[in-house]
Amino acid sequence: MPDDTPAAVLALHYQNEVLHPDGKIRFGFAEGAGGRDAVIGAARHLLQGARRHGVPVISVHIDFRPDYADVHTNNEMFRRVVASGAMQTGSWGAEFYQGLGPEPGEFTVHHTRINAFYSSRLEEIVTRLGARTLYIAGIATNYVVEGTARHASDVGYRVAVVRDACSAATAEAHEASLAAMSVLADIRTAEEAVAEMKPG
Repeated sequence: MPDDTPAAVLALHYQNEVLHPDGKIRFGFAEGAGGRDAVIGAARHLLQGARRHGVPVISVHIDFRPDYADVHTNNEMFRRVVASGAMQTGSWGAEFYQGLGPEPGEFTVHHTRINAFYSSRLEEIVTRLGARTLYIAGIATNYVVEGTARHASDVGYRVAVVRDACSAATAEAHEASLAAMSVLADIRTAEEAVAEMKPG
């Protein structure tokens, strides 16, 4: 991709409930799945590299009221969230995973659906930062990452999905999602994405 277009990183759902082995949500990693440490390492490399090169990081988190009055249970994903008691505001599960949360002064965005732009402040913040290229990574590849990447592409952003900083419950779902997004976005590794961010 690289060009002179201002960029930002969207770090989606790097939260205990989806990333920690003790989390309740299995849409990003199956129970006992391998590869978790590699995804965490790639995500850290991406976020640290972006900060080092002056590219803003926007951390997006999802959580709900303890009574789940703000959840639309119109699909199986959100029915499972409610049934498991997951992602309650203020809980350990809703907290950012250690080392993958926002740093002081960075923007965070809260949302309650799959597409991170839907009914959130994300568009406002990206606009304020002047970003036209979005590097998108998070958990899970085939839900929040794909939903957000499709929206970003539709409204005119240049999009790069950082493949090794994402995960789905199965390798097949992860790869199928990346293949679907490859006509809408550039698919990069964390190493490639950081190299593109380097000034000059």
